[in-house]
Parts: sequence; C-alpha cells; structure tokens
Amino acid sequence: MSEGNGHAAVRNLTLKIWRQAGPDDPGRFETFLVDEISEEASFLELLDILNERLIADGKDAITFDHDCREGICGTCSLMINGQAHGPQRGTATCQLHMRKFASGAEIVVEPWRARSFPVIKDLMCDRSAFDRIVEVGGFITAPTGGAPDANLIPIPKPVSDAAEAAALCIGCGACVAACPNGAANLFTGAKITHLNLLPQGQPERFARTEAMVETMEEYFGSCTNHGECEVACPKEISIDVIALMNADYLKAKFKNRKLLSRT
Repeated sequence: MSEGNGHAAVRNLTLKIWRQAGPDDPGRFETFLVDEISEEASFLELLDILNERLIADGKDAITFDHDCREGICGTCSLMINGQAHGPQRGTATCQLHMRKFASGAEIVVEPWRARSFPVIKDLMCDRSAFDRIVEVGGFITAPTGGAPDANLIPIPKPVSDAAEAAALCIGCGACVAACPNGAANLFTGAKITHLNLLPQGQPERFARTEAMVETMEEYFGSCTNHGECEVACPKEISIDVIALMNADYLKAKFKNRKLLSRT
C-alpha cells in the first residue's frame, strides 16, 4: 500500500522483544513478526496491536509502561535498537512513529538496562529510586499564604527560561539508561536547578541540594561527563544543570556546616 492512493504506507516488521517473568527470572528475547502496521502508528500503538494479536492467540501480552502518551509523564521508557526512546532526538517513545523505520526492519526492544532500575516484568522497570531523590528535597515548604499575583516577584527572563528548561524533565530515566556509569546526575540536576534558580526555592536551596545529591549517590553511579544523558533526554535538557548542581553542592557543604556550628 502506498501514499499515492490516499492511504498511509504500512510496515512489516520483525520485533525482538525482551521477555522476563519477574525480577529473578533470567529473561530472554522473543521474536515476533508484525505486519500491516501503519506508518502513522506510534511505537506504543505497535505494541498495542501486537498485544491484541497475542491475546487473541491465547498468549501472554507484553508488559510495558505507559500513561499519557503525549510525551509528558515519562513512563514510556524503552530501549529501542540500543537507543533510549529510539532513533529520533528529543522524542519520548510514545511520540516515536513507525515512519522512522523501513518496512522489513528488525527492531530490538529492551527495558532500561541499569542496576538501579530492576525489571519488574518484560519491559517494565522499577524507577522508584527517582522518587527517593524527589522525596528528600524536590519541593519548597516556604509558607506563602494566599496565592500571590503572578508578577509579584520579579524574575529576570533568562532565569525564568533556565528554570523552565530544567523543569521540563519528565523523570523517564533515559539519562540513567544511556549513561555508561548508570548515573542520575542529569535528572537530579534538573530537579534541583529548576527550584534553586527561583526566589521561592532559596530558603531551602542548600539543604535541598545536599539531601538530593547524597540520596542520588546511594542508588546511582558517578558522573564522568560522557554526555550521553543529554543526547538521550527526550526533553533535550542541557548538562549545564549538572554543573549548576555541582556548584551548589560544593557551596552547601560549607554553608550547611556553618549552620550546624551555630546550633
């Protein structure tokens, strides 16, 4: 079928998908032939179609994470042909469409490969280590009373832009999966930076930084500036946030020590 007759072209694909019954199962690849897939279908829709066929045949469906399917929630975490979220830059798996693949292609689909993200089943990982980092400081607790006017606190445009760019992080874990060290510095740097740049985040700035960085270090490897995290990030967050985090962490070790010495 071709585009010339008013229909979208279709793809006939070979999928090699990681199957794993549970965290303690060794796991294996299974091969599936999937034909007549519209080039307009998203990657998650491809998996939906495959699952419908598996269920119709009385077979176990493939388990994978998904929610909003709009590139916002970050749950669609898949390694596709060895690339986090697939071959298209700045795109989450749910935004990747089959037109990026040629008909007849073989596509290898795996879960995130990181010790800190153990496999729950098939393509679904446990990313609760990210939650531990956010729980210790990814918020502000300064009492604000009633909701203030939006323009009550003047914030320079470059600062607000930088904070918003960091806040784009959807916590998908692609940065960890792509990093040779399994580091979470891009994620943590983004969560710290988007609060630490704003006036509302200043009262807890250094306590937040110290707590989040040290919690991160309990679960993840160390950053050695490979830069793979920035390339894999579906929101294209800059590794500048790592530099800002490191600078604030260094300051925090001095400032927090001074505060303790006064008590």
